[in-house]
Amino acid sequence: MAVVSGIHPVSEALRAKRPLERILVAQGAGGPRVQAVIDLAREAGVPVRFEPRASLDRLAGTAAHQGVIGLGAAQKYVELASVAAGGLLVVLDGVEDPHNLGAIVRSAHAAGAAGVVIPERRAASLTDVVAKAAAGALEHLPVVRVTNINRALEDLKQQKYWIYGLDERGAEDYDRVDYSEPAAIVLGGEGKGLHEQVRRHCDVLVRIPMSGKIASLNVSVAAGIVLFEWRRRRHN
Repeated sequence: MAVVSGIHPVSEALRAKRPLERILVAQGAGGPRVQAVIDLAREAGVPVRFEPRASLDRLAGTAAHQGVIGLGAAQKYVELASVAAGGLLVVLDGVEDPHNLGAIVRSAHAAGAAGVVIPERRAASLTDVVAKAAAGALEHLPVVRVTNINRALEDLKQQKYWIYGLDERGAEDYDRVDYSEPAAIVLGGEGKGLHEQVRRHCDVLVRIPMSGKIASLNVSVAAGIVLFEWRRRRHN
């Protein structure tokens, strides 16, 4: 059974009508934000139970659940074909930190992306930690999990997507390249960057110019910078 913890993630799960079996509220937890979750649950017909905080700690695996937990079906992945209908896709080549994955999902949704693509192996999957880091965005942005990133990029090229890889060795600055549509922006894993085969599948390699002695940014920070540049171009 999937566990969604925290006031905001549970609220967004209820608003998105995600199937939830029940909501658990820690005994003694109160305040307008907790009451708002209870009201949303009752409107959605989802049972609310009040249980000792220690029980919520065990279910969430942490005490940082803000006194609210939702129990329901696991987050479902979607097929690539269901999101490859235009616009922007964010493809992640081995992001392993669930906090980074959640932050990227949040930025991708805020920037207007149509979906996020992740690999099955050697990468973070959709967990409660990811859901919390995404701050509710996971309820609204489709996530595709594929067996092979290179094959997924080939499929996208057949759908007329332009593939932009973010790489510190890229020849083009991210804010000077002309982004075609539909587009896929590919980001590599922490510390490793893009795999060589993935780099070869990219039509354009872009970089974020850096000052100082640090060669690269955290992948979720870099994702936010490039995604909102894409959004700025789209709305100008």
